[in-house]
Amino acid sequence: MARNRAAATAYGPMVLAAIEQHEPPGRRLVDDDLAAQFLPAPLRALVAALRPAPLRRWFTAAVERSGPGLWANLTCRKRFIADRLDEAGDDVDAVVVLGAGLDTLAYRLTRRARIPVFEVDQPVNIARKAAIVRRVLGALPLAVRLVALDFERDDLLTILAEHGYRPGWRTFFVWEGVTQYLTEAAVRTTLEGLRPVPPGSRLVFTYVRSEFLDGTNRYGSARLYRTAVTKRLWHFGLRTGQVADFLAEYGWRLVDQAGPDEFLRRYVEPAGRNLRASELEWSVYAEKV
Repeated sequence: MARNRAAATAYGPMVLAAIEQHEPPGRRLVDDDLAAQFLPAPLRALVAALRPAPLRRWFTAAVERSGPGLWANLTCRKRFIADRLDEAGDDVDAVVVLGAGLDTLAYRLTRRARIPVFEVDQPVNIARKAAIVRRVLGALPLAVRLVALDFERDDLLTILAEHGYRPGWRTFFVWEGVTQYLTEAAVRTTLEGLRPVPPGSRLVFTYVRSEFLDGTNRYGSARLYRTAVTKRLWHFGLRTGQVADFLAEYGWRLVDQAGPDEFLRRYVEPAGRNLRASELEWSVYAEKV
């Protein structure tokens, strides 16, 4: 089990992704046939118990009480990332998943593409991931490298190079559900460390709105505010209007920024689902220039 609060948060999004697999394909917000298998036994049992639709509706309502709109956000952000990666196609030479947690993207990607994938996370999560992959797949796929790193202290590209990463690769970086757990200094250090990556590299990341962190707007999520902000689990946020300039400081061009309206339009409404999305968290897609 995780030894700290930030590491423990790796479970939540994957539980939601696993539960989504009970929905018929046309109603599913995210496709991930490995999600349940990557969970520990008690959570796999929970996911299995929620196969009946009435129980799923009850569980979804319980999650919504904790953070209104977060079910759609946590699932649709994975769909957003998958769509952007599909669009990139052969234009990238490698994928780096920053703060990989229990995410299964690397292992689903290796089924259809011969491309190196680096999963980066704090040591406790990397050790747990290695054990899970051995249990589920028998061995780590040759294309996947597990990289232990401290975002607050280590130089990202240096550590990646020690695991076979080549600086000249056009790289697709995924930074999902991570930035809020880091200090501003760590976020900026990470982006500064990526400055040498070649033009054409891509970056998808999520962020929490800074209005939530400073308490000026809790977006109907008072319970989550007490858990994440009052207890100092979350540290970093952005305002939607400052994202383009923030990225430009480090040589990235904002391509797309998806908030609740976009998630509803792109994913929720076509699936015929009656869900709301939260203003609290946004997803960003950028390209290195």
